[in-house]
Amino acid sequence: MKTSIIAVLFGVVGLASTSAFALDAAAPASPTATPKAATATPTPIPTMTAKPDKAETHARSQECSKEADALGKHGAERRKFREKCKRGEK
Repeated sequence: MKTSIIAVLFGVVGLASTSAFALDAAAPASPTATPKAATATPTPIPTMTAKPDKAETHARSQECSKEADALGKHGAERRKFREKCKRGEK
């Protein structure tokens, strides 16, 4: 029983390895062929933008809070208003 299980396992491994070699054999053998990765255009890397000055951000936040107070906004409505205000959307 054990020997038959081992024989089956060796057979499965043998078949799997031959199919892997067959895939490698299908690749072009000419030395002039270039791989697809070398011909593809590189993906641009997004650049980091500089963070705004902390004092400037604080001043903008204070201004938006004063506007929210003047309009009488509270809770979630106030939070959404301040978020838009700080982004400059108002």
